[in-house]
Amino acid sequence: MKQILLITDGCSNVGVSPVVAAAHAHSEAITVNVVGVIDRSDVGEFGATEIEEIARAGGGMSRLVNTKQLSQTVQMMTRKTVVQTIQHAVQKELKQVFGQTSIESLPPEKRSEVVRVIDELGESTKLRVALLIDASASMKPKLQAVEEAIRDLMLSLRSRQGESELAVFHFPGSGYGDDCTLDLDWTNDLSGVQSIFPKLQMRGTTPTGPAIMQVIDFYRQGDYRRDSRDGTDGMMSDYVV
Repeated sequence: MKQILLITDGCSNVGVSPVVAAAHAHSEAITVNVVGVIDRSDVGEFGATEIEEIARAGGGMSRLVNTKQLSQTVQMMTRKTVVQTIQHAVQKELKQVFGQTSIESLPPEKRSEVVRVIDELGESTKLRVALLIDASASMKPKLQAVEEAIRDLMLSLRSRQGESELAVFHFPGSGYGDDCTLDLDWTNDLSGVQSIFPKLQMRGTTPTGPAIMQVIDFYRQGDYRRDSRDGTDGMMSDYVV
């Protein structure tokens, strides 16, 4: 399973719409979750609406939280999205096999078995989370909370039975404000987190859409490299439930 977890505190203002970018991600089986971080201020009605619309287009969830709630929120959203994705896949199977569209419509004994399988798959399915951090100037006071959230998320992922990996990006990644930078390639090792934040250069623009598109390309490249090694010629994906 593939996720993008976007952490931001404001509105995008450069490049392609992040809602359009999130829809692209969802079409490639990448779920987009969005956490709006507020700290003694308000992201504004437009910003809050955009955060919700990005998550909806990306098939994920959105939350507005303060810095103290951030760590718990990113863990909750990551795990809950996995379960929701599995539930959606199971419901599609139920409709094809039994003509039923929901787990709740099953007889009690069958329902409990399906729920047990969903719980097991949620813990054992391979998971990759690309964390995308807004590093615009207004986020500077919140970076310590973001760093703590990354550490706690990695610990949470390592506690799963299935293979879990995290990659970290920040945006904008250059003086042009039109891309993002890979800070940490796929890993389950906590040691790499310490090197990310001291080198971040906070900038004023917020190119959220282009950043999401670049992370999608990163997933594509990883899939292509893996499929080439496996001899599948790009016809297989790790997005299997």
